[in-house]
Amino acid sequence: MPSRRTRRGSSCATYVIVAIWGVGVPLAVLLQLVKHIPALGVPLLLVALAGSVLYGVRRMRKADQRRLDAERLIQVRQAQSREIVRYHTMSPSDFEHAIAYLCQRDGCTNVKVSGGAGDLGADVTATAPDGRRIVIQCKRYGPTHKVGSPEMQRFGGTCYSIHQAHIPVLATTSTFTVQATAYATAQGIHLYDEQALAGWASQTGPAPWHMTTAPAARPS
Repeated sequence: MPSRRTRRGSSCATYVIVAIWGVGVPLAVLLQLVKHIPALGVPLLLVALAGSVLYGVRRMRKADQRRLDAERLIQVRQAQSREIVRYHTMSPSDFEHAIAYLCQRDGCTNVKVSGGAGDLGADVTATAPDGRRIVIQCKRYGPTHKVGSPEMQRFGGTCYSIHQAHIPVLATTSTFTVQATAYATAQGIHLYDEQALAGWASQTGPAPWHMTTAPAARPS
């Protein structure tokens, strides 16, 4: 059976480990250590003080980071809201040119606006920075006018076979029905509702050619 001195030495060793590695060492632990090993009093107090300071600094940094993240999120949402409002004030033709501008701004070449009668669903065409062909159909709808399955199917019937799209995109200032979303996902059509479009426009979200797969729109 271990002697009292051995048990006391083991206990003190444990206290030392806790004091060195712990943060905010409990007062009771310090008092026990000082009681058993008086010479450790000042060093342990210094260790505890340093640990408390480091812990406080880490807490402050985390709080600052959370504050910065919250401010950044607010800025992102404000920027996106401004873009949504701006697009809703445009005519369908202006909306097509606005989409063409986004493509050109973000490095596309051969950007053309061809919307109108006989466009067969290709309102905007462009060549992505990586060389792929982009075909975009634009729907400047009101917030309550959703893009439905028939419209999506008409675009799906021409974007690949007629326009040779590598990246087919349907961009709208509204949202998509559940059926339209399901069809687009199955056909690899990239969906940009008003939120995704606002993200692209404000450069807080990805452009269509930066996505590896066609995104599923938020059905509503």
